[in-house]
Amino acid sequence: TLDLTNRKDPCFVKFSEIEKIANMQAEINEVQPLLLSIYTQLSTLQFYFIGKKCEILQDMNRHLEAVLKEKRTLRKMLIKPRCQESLPIEATFHKYVVELLAEAVTFIENLESHLQTVRSIPQIPNVMKSMGTALRKTEMLVMELEELADQILKWSKLQKDVCSD
Repeated sequence: TLDLTNRKDPCFVKFSEIEKIANMQAEINEVQPLLLSIYTQLSTLQFYFIGKKCEILQDMNRHLEAVLKEKRTLRKMLIKPRCQESLPIEATFHKYVVELLAEAVTFIENLESHLQTVRSIPQIPNVMKSMGTALRKTEMLVMELEELADQILKWSKLQKDVCSD
């Protein structure tokens, strides 16, 4: 009899299913505004960054347009030698200008040797290997020379002994 009373009626089963569906729809209704607000915020941020990029591009465009407008003037300035323009220098500084020119001449004279030194830096390992090889060959020649000197001394002593007999 207990099993018979525990039986669920079909109307209550449908009622619980309808209640579950209503709860799910309530959750969906709560989530949809959140998703919509996130979407609008993202699109707002996207428009903000697009606006910033557009401003940067417009600034670059204005600068390039100004350069193009001044193209003829810039060409003239680049073609014209700068040495024809003279800057007025006060008399109190003439001494320093002369010293500076002397140092500039010295720098220019030493520039080629400094450049040659800088160019030779990558070749240093090869030069060091060559020097090591040359040092070993020199040591071998010195040892051979010492042996030869010893043989000459022995031969000379032997010749003296033969002559004295």
